[in-house]
Amino acid sequence: MTESTRTNGPRFQFILIKPSHYDKDGYVVQWMRSTMPSNSLAAVFGLAQGAADRGVLGPDLPIDVLAIDETNARVKTTDLIHLIENNGGHGLVGIVGVQSNEFPRAVDIARPFIAAGIQVMVGGFHVSGCLSMLPELPDDIKEAQALGISIFAGEAEEHIDTVIQDAANRTLQPLYNHMTEELPCLADVPSPPFLPHDFVDRTVGNVTSFDAGRGCPFQCSVCTIINVQGRKSRYRTPDSIEKILRMNYEQGVNRFFITDDNFARNKDWEAIYDRIIKLREEDGLDIRFMIQVDTLCHKIPNFIEKSKRAGVTRVFIGLENINPANLIAAKKRQNKITEYRKMLLDWKRVGIMTFAGYILGFPNDTPESIEQDLEIIKQELPLDMLEFFILTPLPGSEDHQVLAKKGVWMDPDMNKYELEHVVTGHPKMSKEEWQGAYHSAWQIFYTREHLETVLRRAHASGVNIRSLMPVLFWFKNAVPVEGLHPLQWGIFRIKHRTDRRSGLPIENPVLFYAKYAGEVARKATLLGKSWWELKSIVKKIEADPHAMDYKDEALTAVAEEDSEHMGLYNQNEAARVAVERELRVAGKSNSKPNGATNGDPTSTGKGQPVLTAKPKKPFSAPDPALSLI
Repeated sequence: MTESTRTNGPRFQFILIKPSHYDKDGYVVQWMRSTMPSNSLAAVFGLAQGAADRGVLGPDLPIDVLAIDETNARVKTTDLIHLIENNGGHGLVGIVGVQSNEFPRAVDIARPFIAAGIQVMVGGFHVSGCLSMLPELPDDIKEAQALGISIFAGEAEEHIDTVIQDAANRTLQPLYNHMTEELPCLADVPSPPFLPHDFVDRTVGNVTSFDAGRGCPFQCSVCTIINVQGRKSRYRTPDSIEKILRMNYEQGVNRFFITDDNFARNKDWEAIYDRIIKLREEDGLDIRFMIQVDTLCHKIPNFIEKSKRAGVTRVFIGLENINPANLIAAKKRQNKITEYRKMLLDWKRVGIMTFAGYILGFPNDTPESIEQDLEIIKQELPLDMLEFFILTPLPGSEDHQVLAKKGVWMDPDMNKYELEHVVTGHPKMSKEEWQGAYHSAWQIFYTREHLETVLRRAHASGVNIRSLMPVLFWFKNAVPVEGLHPLQWGIFRIKHRTDRRSGLPIENPVLFYAKYAGEVARKATLLGKSWWELKSIVKKIEADPHAMDYKDEALTAVAEEDSEHMGLYNQNEAARVAVERELRVAGKSNSKPNGATNGDPTSTGKGQPVLTAKPKKPFSAPDPALSLI
C-alpha cells in the first residue's frame, strides 16, 4: 500500500485493490512474494494518480491513491474503513482487473465496505466480457449490483475523472458500460501504467508489467481479449514506452513483462524496439523483457534479431496444440505446425528462453492422444517450458457465448474458471479423465529425463542454464506441490485463518495452524529434493566436456523430407492433411498422384501413427486428491 499524505482537512481516499482468488479449501491465495504485479492495477493506478495530480476534485478535496495487490498483501478492511472515515468519509474502493475466477473474492472484499456505507466499484475482464458477449447480465453480477456494488465495463483511460467525481458526489451509477463505445486511443496517454517500487519488491525477480498495445487481429474462439479489447490493435508510442521504462528505471526496476497478447502484431513493434535498443546500447540502461507472440513471428523480418538486441530474455508463444483439427476448432488457423520447429530454433539461435502454452480438452483430445502429443513435443520441439491449461469457456469468449446460447451446462462457481479446473462437459472424456489428463500432463513433460534434455539443449544453444534452472524448478513443482498453476504460484504461502470464502466456517485455530505448519514442512521437503535434483543435472552438464556439441532431433534444422517421418507431421490424418496443404502453399508438396504423402507411417488403427519415440505405459488418470499433494 502506498503512504497516504495526511492533512487536517478532508481528503478523498481512492483505494485500488487487485483481488486474488480462493484455493480449494476456500482460503485466499496469497504469498510473501507473488509472480509479478498486475498490469490492470498498474494502468488504473497511473490513471488515478494522474487525476489526483490534476486535482479533478478541486483544491478543497485532494486525492490520495492507495493500491493493494492481494496476491502479496492482506486487505485489512477495518483499517481501510477507518482511513476513509478519518479523512472526512470521502472515498471509493475500486476493485480492478477482476478476472472471472477472482469475481467471488472481489464480491467478498466489497461486503464489509458496503456495510460501512463506503462506495465500491468492480471492473475487469469478467464484467466487461459478460456485457460484451451476453444478452443479459449473469446472476453473479446481478447479485453484486443488488449488494450496492457499482459495475464498470470497458477501459478507464477516458472515464477515470467521471468515476472519481461521481464517487465524491455520492452519485456513483450502478453500471458504467463503455463496451459499446469506440475504444480509447493509447498513443499518448499522459498517465501510463506505473506502480511504486514497494509493489515490485513484493514480487519475484524485480519485474513489473505494462501493455505496449491492446487488441488482437485473430479470431480464436477461446479468447476474451478480442471481445473486450477489440480486434483492432491500439498502441502506445515509442515516447510513451520510453517514459514508462525511465520512470521504472529511476526507482530501480529494470525487468519488464510486456503484457500485449501478441506483441509481434503491434504495427509499431520495430519503432518501439529501436527506441529500447537506443536506451540499452547508447544510454546504458540495463533493461530486459519478456514478451508474448504468435507462432509465425519468426517470419517477420528482423523481429527475432531485434528482440535479442532489445533485451528480450524470455518469450511466451501461443502454441496451444499440435493437432490441426483442434487448432481449426479453436479458430487458430494462424498456427501452422510445419513452422513450429523452425520458429523455436530461430529463438534458440539467439539464446532466448521459450515458453509455450498448451490447451487440453479440445474436441479431439483423449487422455491417450494428449500423452502421445506431449511425447511428440518432447522429442521434436526444442521448448524450454511448456505450461498447460484446461480448455475453459471464459465469460467474454465466443466459446462461452455459444455454450450459453445452447444451454450447455457450465459450472456456476466462477472461482474455478482459472484454467485449472474442468467446468463443462467433453465429447470424449469424463470430467475425471479430463482433470486427470491435466495433472498427468505436468508429470509427463517435467520428468527428470526430459529436464536434462531441456537443459542440454539450452546449454548447446547458448542459454544460461543457471538462469534456466530456477524457471524449470518453478514450472515443474507448482502443480504437484502447491496444487496451483505456475502463474498463480509464489514464494511462501501466506494463510490467514479468518480470510475464508463467504459461507465457509472459520476453522479452530489449533487445527488450522497445525495443518498449516504441516503443509509448510511437507512442501519444503518436496521442494528441497526437487532443487537438489535439478542442481545435480546442471552440474553434470557443466562437467561434460562435450556438452556444447549436444544435438538431437529437436535441435536439427527442419528439412523438406521431414514430412515423411516426423511424429508432429504424422500424428493423425488431420496433421497429414494440414502438412500437405501447408507444403503445397509453400510450393514444396510431397503428395502422390492419389493424394497420399510419401512415407505415410503405419497407423495404430486409431488414427495415430507409430512413433519413433519410445513406447510409454498405458495412460491412467491419477487420483485427483494425490495430484494436489
